Amino acid sequence: MKRRTVADVMTTKVVTVTEDTPFAEIADTMAEHGISSVPVLDDGGRLAGIVSEADLLRKEEYKGGPVQQRRLRLRRHAEAEAKAGAVDARGLMSAPVVTVAPHTPIPEAARLLNAHGFKAAPVVADDGHLAGIVARRDLLRVFHRSDADIRDEVIRDVLICKLWQDPAELHVRVQEGVVHLTGRVELKSLIPIVVRMTAATEGVVDVVHDLGYDTDDTHPTAYPRA
Repeated sequence: MKRRTVADVMTTKVVTVTEDTPFAEIADTMAEHGISSVPVLDDGGRLAGIVSEADLLRKEEYKGGPVQQRRLRLRRHAEAEAKAGAVDARGLMSAPVVTVAPHTPIPEAARLLNAHGFKAAPVVADDGHLAGIVARRDLLRVFHRSDADIRDEVIRDVLICKLWQDPAELHVRVQEGVVHLTGRVELKSLIPIVVRMTAATEGVVDVVHDLGYDTDDTHPTAYPRA
């Protein structure tokens, strides 16, 4: 059962800036491309950091207001103070950056973005060079599969190849990503396995089943004493 990775869904044409890119140019670049963050590359083309809209807004946040209040606020937020005074990407960027590798499974990448509250993450190859960027919307592409594709994979990869089940005994119907399983299996213990492996198929939204069984192997057999 082939599992798609970040490399299958990431955007490879990434808008980037260098460490020397001026503040105004970064702001113009983000506005022009409608993006909320931009990776920063060093002289060797490796990922050095990332600049977000929040980093740019520091300059506005620390402008104006009573001087005494601003000084107190700056002392409490040294990093924010530094970014407020930054004039290029080197001073604005956040580093190190949370990244993913191209071979990262899609579910793992989704958990990473959710855990950090990120909308996107840079994809970095083993040599440290930027390979792309993956956003939440990219990870959702696995749910764009057709019902027919999902049904074919469940029958071929789950029932036949993995579980050696006769597809004539197990009927699979898919409607809007929801898999409906009916029929019979030989052993009762197989039912949760069939359901779990079907649910793990990419693009499956839910699994509904009405499966019967020939033998209940979930309880130990009682043997009479000699």
